[in-house]
Amino acid sequence: MNLPPHVTPRAFERLSEIGASAQGQALRVAVEGGGCSGFQYEIKLDTPADDDLVLEGQGQKVVVDAVSLPFLTGAVIDFSEELIGARFVIENPNASSSCGCGTSFSM
Repeated sequence: MNLPPHVTPRAFERLSEIGASAQGQALRVAVEGGGCSGFQYEIKLDTPADDDLVLEGQGQKVVVDAVSLPFLTGAVIDFSEELIGARFVIENPNASSSCGCGTSFSM
């Protein structure tokens, strides 16, 4: 069984802070070809589509399209505040390697 991605409470809190759902927006997490390791994440605010998997919490939504979903099985979507900046991050157990920027990976 493929486990859907897990969104941490911290990620939902951040979406709430920026007022995503109030604007009818969700956090879209997508996987695209490219990047320095073969695949890269695209993380942006977007309007949910009919065929998206919708993960809800704290009145906020994170959406993943059907094509990206297999690449994100069991992944954790989190929000990180570090010295290098605050950003949404993905911990993906399917990635065999990733690059330093954290947005690109290979399987």
